[in-house]
Amino acid sequence: MSTDLKQKKFRSQSRTQKVSLSATYIILIILAIIWIIPLLWIALSAFRCEFQPDGTFIGRVTSNFFPKAVGLKNFKDLFTATYYGVPNAFPKWIFNTLIIAIFDCIISTFLVLSVAYCMSKLRFKMRKPFMNLSMVIGLFPSFMSMIAIYFLLKSIGLTGNPAHPEYSVIGLILAYSAGAGMGFQVAKGFFDVIPNALVESAKLDGCTNYQIFRRIILPLSKPIIIYQALMSFTGPWMDFIFAKVIIGADNPAHWTVSVGLYSLLFGTHPDTNLFTQFAAGCVIVAIPIVTLFMFLQQYYVEGVTAGAVKG
Repeated sequence: MSTDLKQKKFRSQSRTQKVSLSATYIILIILAIIWIIPLLWIALSAFRCEFQPDGTFIGRVTSNFFPKAVGLKNFKDLFTATYYGVPNAFPKWIFNTLIIAIFDCIISTFLVLSVAYCMSKLRFKMRKPFMNLSMVIGLFPSFMSMIAIYFLLKSIGLTGNPAHPEYSVIGLILAYSAGAGMGFQVAKGFFDVIPNALVESAKLDGCTNYQIFRRIILPLSKPIIIYQALMSFTGPWMDFIFAKVIIGADNPAHWTVSVGLYSLLFGTHPDTNLFTQFAAGCVIVAIPIVTLFMFLQQYYVEGVTAGAVKG
């Protein structure tokens, strides 16, 4: 809609509608400012490079919102420092998180799309009760099952294993991806838009369900595939609760980035003078997520809207 059409539409509205619209925009602007201020403060703190008169670096929280001096010292120290006895700990935490997020992205995306295809295009007994049950279970937060998952993984040696602490990474991947199929609702709504006639025609030609799924459904489902992959990647990348419980506090070399950054300020050896390094880590963690959303925003919106309208 052009600017002239918007102005004409606004002038044609009644006084009450104009007041309501203006109040809505004012509220949205206030909410946006409330959300932006903490993010801006963290970003400014990441580049804060201030020193005391004796030359001591100030890395803790300060009263001034805008830094008196800026620099990249916090980022340099973050990547080169030794934390909890682990040299170059932050790059290792980033690498651990990236591995977990990539594996979870692949496994969870495949499971979600497979379950969504079954719920959308196949008809079988107990299909409706299963969908209703999944909706009810989805109302409860996932961390309610955290203790049960921890003991299940511990019973098979995938967490709390002193001989093989690296197994906890595998356990964390399983914890993220094992129940991913229950979140099929949005993808199912997208698959419902695809005409059933395509599926029936393929069956008449002798295609199996797997061939239909791989050769017909997936090529037509690029938006929902990207949406689901993005959601599956961002979950482990930003999660703290499951990573903290499953990996534990005794394996700093295998921590994820969220657990590692948290431990800088609130771990067994907290140091408030590491706050600016913590802020620098937050900025670095946000970069991949922001980049992905910027480049994949179109597909993200298409996946959500198509699934929400039909589902």
